[in-house]
Amino acid sequence: MNLFKRIFNFYINSSIHVALAVCALVGVTVLEHQFDIDFYTVGFIFFGTITGYNFVKYSKIAGLHHRTLTESLKSIQIFSFLSFVLFVFFAFQVSSITLLVSGGFGLLTFFYAVPISNKYSLRTLSGLKIFIVAVVWAGVTVFVPIVATKIDINTDYFITYLQRILIVITLTIPFEIRDLNYDLKTLKTLPQQIGLKNVKLLGGVLLGIVILIDLFKSIFTKTHFVSLLITCLLIGFILIITKRNQNKYFASFWVEGIPIVWYLILLESSKLF
Repeated sequence: MNLFKRIFNFYINSSIHVALAVCALVGVTVLEHQFDIDFYTVGFIFFGTITGYNFVKYSKIAGLHHRTLTESLKSIQIFSFLSFVLFVFFAFQVSSITLLVSGGFGLLTFFYAVPISNKYSLRTLSGLKIFIVAVVWAGVTVFVPIVATKIDINTDYFITYLQRILIVITLTIPFEIRDLNYDLKTLKTLPQQIGLKNVKLLGGVLLGIVILIDLFKSIFTKTHFVSLLITCLLIGFILIITKRNQNKYFASFWVEGIPIVWYLILLESSKLF
């Protein structure tokens, strides 16, 4: 049991779960808009996500305590380095336009973690945290696969991008509620500014907008709409049961895993409709 727990914690803490969630959202984009994506682009996104997330989470810790790192953190450091090597390998296999677009979102991630001045990074700017995360996730899971396959961008893709931003914002709310006990008040996160009840209501409104604007796409697919509706209902339920004092894995595993569930629902829906 202890071995299983260590493996599971490594799976969560090393950002493998996050990377799978990001790739699942890429899969949702691919299935919705009916195009193919190559293995190298998926590998580039997967290992790029692990590299970026672990840099944001652990760079400061490793810098301050590199001599006293626990065994688990050392393992994550080694894994992150190997992921970075694979990320570089896949980067040489994708197109220059893919690298250019990804680089823009990568810079946002970099300045999210690294201070722009002596004191401030994008992460510390009041109220920006949740929106930066949403813009990066949406960009990587919508526009990166589109430019990688050289598809002409139309209005439907911009609607998908907006939907993805709103969904990621809503998925981030349980994390911000969890962090209420730790976040500085100067961060001015949504739960800090409008309260627990109102932030949940806001999440519900955003989900309603996501469902509504899907009807404005020029190509409406029942398969995608059904999967989107079920996923939004699931996220809404998660919002309702989210508490300030959460189980250790509530946000980091269950909430983070919703994109994977969405992808699986979409796959199953395609067999029914």
